[in-house]
Amino acid sequence: MSANWRDGAAAVVTLTFDVDAETPVLAHGREYARHASTMSHQAYGPEVGLPRILDLLGELGVPATFFVPGWVAEQRPGLAVSIVERGHEVAHHSYSHRPPTSMTAKEERADFERALEVFARQGIEIAGHRAALWEASWQTAGLVAEHGLLYDSSLMGDDRPYRLVTGSRDIVELPVHWSLDDWEQYAYLPAPHVGTVIESPGKVLELWRAELDGMRHYGCLFNLCVHPFLSGRPGRALALRRFVEYALECGDVRFARCREAAELAAADPDLTTRRPSPPVVDPDVYPA
Repeated sequence: MSANWRDGAAAVVTLTFDVDAETPVLAHGREYARHASTMSHQAYGPEVGLPRILDLLGELGVPATFFVPGWVAEQRPGLAVSIVERGHEVAHHSYSHRPPTSMTAKEERADFERALEVFARQGIEIAGHRAALWEASWQTAGLVAEHGLLYDSSLMGDDRPYRLVTGSRDIVELPVHWSLDDWEQYAYLPAPHVGTVIESPGKVLELWRAELDGMRHYGCLFNLCVHPFLSGRPGRALALRRFVEYALECGDVRFARCREAAELAAADPDLTTRRPSPPVVDPDVYPA
């Protein structure tokens, strides 16, 4: 088990923010654009939550990565640039926030490339990708590699970075997990149905601190996924601040943008290597 990618830290923390805005709801159906309350709920993310989070990160002096759907960057032309100007990384999060598993291979490619075109027009350099809803297809890693990106952050095959072998070139996977996603803790909408439980920020803080303690013990990547329309709300933002302060107080945790974590992982000759492929499924055992 290699520790080179940690560069001497007990654990590496990547704070990531999925700036989804209206896209997760519109991906359920464009008719939701007519729902003024729902659209305002989602617009809270880029308009209120994001500035609050950027200020929080600036006050604490920690870097982060913001995964932005191309549609969001296109609708709000100054958003991605404003993130980069604050010293953070912007990464690819699809164009439409439709999950690859819901699309044909041709549709996934078109959506992937459309987002890249948006960022190219805005002068934003993209090094990494995260699939919408973390629902990568077996084609996704190949698209990431084909288009020259360094890393993906959609899979759950480890709690440390690992190397993915694709048909064209290797990329780094920065794995995720539902326990480190605020969507599972805070998301609620009556329509479309995206969640039913709103947890206390205190409980979420306890969960994330426990996970960080475990990852410090085992030498892992703490890849936190936060949504500005959820964790940008006041009590939740304070819980996020307290988590970051706790991690800083530990003294053995390193904060990194995803690009930096992936660069160290890519340079690690002892990094675990995996070749993603679908399982062989017997149709007599698992019918369609």
